[in-house]
Amino acid sequence: MKPTTAHLGLPFFDDVHRELGPRLADWITGQQVDETDDRRACREWVQLLGANGWLRYCVPAGSDGALGGALDRLDSRALVILRETLAFHSPLADFAFAMQGLGSGAITLAGTPEQQAAYLPQVASGQKIAAFALSEADAGSDAGSMATSAVQA
Repeated sequence: MKPTTAHLGLPFFDDVHRELGPRLADWITGQQVDETDDRRACREWVQLLGANGWLRYCVPAGSDGALGGALDRLDSRALVILRETLAFHSPLADFAFAMQGLGSGAITLAGTPEQQAAYLPQVASGQKIAAFALSEADAGSDAGSMATSAVQA
């Protein structure tokens, strides 16, 4: 079964989006990751996705390109196309990609310039594994339900 790409003809997508899915599909079909051990496989997917430039879509380029991103800023359309393609071929590859994006998203949106410079290039290259964690028992996996707040003293 081959995924359909008819939706990419919608005016919502630009040429950069239209070429992403097919390019990623061509790349991923050549990858051989043993997924019997999901933890090891996820680490391997992060390394492969990073080494081959796919994780660069999880971070912005930065003003001088120093943050390592593929695009000037995070682009939800690109992320959705990449995740859709990864999920079709390997749910674990999609999971690894999504976790990098969730972890780096918080740093991109709310991190200091120093934090961004320290972590985002390494997330984009797959040298660091990003994470997103919730610590409140009543929030579950719903970050919007968290009640804890920080107050600078």
